[in-house]
Amino acid sequence: MSDFLTAALYKFVDLPDFADLQAPLQAFCESHDVKGTLLLAAEGINGTIAGPEAGVRAVLAHLRADPRLAALEHKEAHSDKAPFYRMKVRLKQEIVTMGVEGINPNRMAGQYVKPQDWNALISDPDVVLIDTRNDYEVSIGTFEGAINPATTSFSELPDWVRREMGPEGRLQDRGGKKPKVAMFCTGGIRCEKSTAFMRTQGFDEVYHLEGGILKYLETVPEAQSSWRGECFVFDERVSVDHALQPGHFALCRSCRDPVSAEDKLSPLYVEGVSCPGCHDKTTEAQKEGFRERQRQIAFAQQRNERHIGIKRGLAAKQAEATEKTSL
Repeated sequence: MSDFLTAALYKFVDLPDFADLQAPLQAFCESHDVKGTLLLAAEGINGTIAGPEAGVRAVLAHLRADPRLAALEHKEAHSDKAPFYRMKVRLKQEIVTMGVEGINPNRMAGQYVKPQDWNALISDPDVVLIDTRNDYEVSIGTFEGAINPATTSFSELPDWVRREMGPEGRLQDRGGKKPKVAMFCTGGIRCEKSTAFMRTQGFDEVYHLEGGILKYLETVPEAQSSWRGECFVFDERVSVDHALQPGHFALCRSCRDPVSAEDKLSPLYVEGVSCPGCHDKTTEAQKEGFRERQRQIAFAQQRNERHIGIKRGLAAKQAEATEKTSL
């Protein structure tokens, strides 16, 4: 039986008193043995928490007791291992960092499209389909025909959009009118903010996938699916297939990007030290540090002990997801 419940949540809502919520929320989570990261900002809340099921549900109920968060939704998963080692409630300028002032998804986001209606929308040749996720996510799976902006962080997306609005870009005016745009991400939060940004740039017909890729995979039968590949997720599964079962990718413990079976055959892949994508991006001193960590992991495994470094690698990726990109 699974001992831990993980809940991923976000909501764009006006929270002018967000700083006052930090200490009570931190204390409430700690008192219920719940760990993870929650971000608070004037624009809302975002994060992932985990712990005993009763504790996590108590925190969710505590959040929803605030009338502004009464409609807060979450996605959950069960595990027999603790994914986090401490609780952090942080104050931020944005709950998902785009770096553009004046964006309010609570009032400006594009039109939701339900998963069962998504195929019809993106099959329209007049629709420009954009994957708002980071390059390492797109590399293992995306929707057929989607444009990959090749960003390394969500904050790079606005500049990409502005470039593509130019004379040679894929978002240039067509017959004096901006094209229809459909955007998607893993769970929804980046879509809400990116479509709100698009509307500030003069795009009137902007759509986003309700519930994100994960809801689409859950809803649309694989035989009717326009999804190709696997979906990167920020937990110990690394990726999931169309049935939402663990996929075929592992995690590089150096750069924390996904690695395939083919990557592991490369001479540049050294378990726990490097992969083809990051081998040339770390110094020899850093690699030696990774080698030592890997030796400690192997030693712990020989003694049938769990090495915290393994989980910290995943926790770091989860924290990165929460603070830079998220769902």
